[in-house]
Amino acid sequence: MSSWFKRIKQGISTTTSEKKEAPDGLWHKCPSCKKTYTVRDLRENYYVCPNCNFHNRIDSAEYFEIIFDDKKGEALFTNIYPKDFLGFKDLKPYDQRLIDAQKKSGLTDAMRVAHGTVNGYGLVVACMDFAFIGGSMGSVVGEKISRAIDYCIINKKALMIISKSGGARMMESAFSLMQMAKTSAKLTQLADAKLPYISLMTDPTTGGVTASFAMLGDLNVAEPGALIGFAGPRIIKETIKKDLPPGFQSAEFVLEKGFLDLIIDRKELKKQLAVLLELFAK
Repeated sequence: MSSWFKRIKQGISTTTSEKKEAPDGLWHKCPSCKKTYTVRDLRENYYVCPNCNFHNRIDSAEYFEIIFDDKKGEALFTNIYPKDFLGFKDLKPYDQRLIDAQKKSGLTDAMRVAHGTVNGYGLVVACMDFAFIGGSMGSVVGEKISRAIDYCIINKKALMIISKSGGARMMESAFSLMQMAKTSAKLTQLADAKLPYISLMTDPTTGGVTASFAMLGDLNVAEPGALIGFAGPRIIKETIKKDLPPGFQSAEFVLEKGFLDLIIDRKELKKQLAVLLELFAK
């Protein structure tokens, strides 16, 4: 009895020239719900999962595109570069680590500053980039915040800092830690000038950033689900030898405990900012 099909050739017979390769980055799998979407769909939804509302990490350029009326703003302080003051070396020299991070991320350091308008209201945005050594706070981050505050005072504009950081940059030691005091003191000058400061905490906002400028806003706001804290949950659990509450250090948990004023969905960010800036203007 003959079979109803006949195998002509073993294996795949498609020639190499006929194969259609999927471009890199065409699909995105949500880390939370595991649903898969095209990158285009995700981008059009502000990099928020359409199924579970998980907020994927985005960089400063994407935040500027979301926030500013012209979708990019005007960059400030682009001529400031980090330096290896201490000749620090761990797995590799710090100066080499800086070169590698700059090549990989296309950034000069872990923060970019731009100014523009949000529905016509002037705003300066200092945004951290996690892609550059985990968004760690070094001397350049502190200096850019300081200069952004001076720019706001001179030009009578509101300030927004978008935090996304693992904390202070250990390779700069005390130079990094002093940025906590420096940025806090400069924010006092902004307050004395009666100019508003909005702090937006995104995932993650931890360490010395949380212990300084991230929690000093006239309004402290966060994205849904963002991890916000000083030490990480694992370190705290090991220290106190107790199980932590469900959702510990999530934006929702921190809001419930009174450390946040508001949680803003990224899709509503520009609209909410415009409302807040209008209120401050009045």
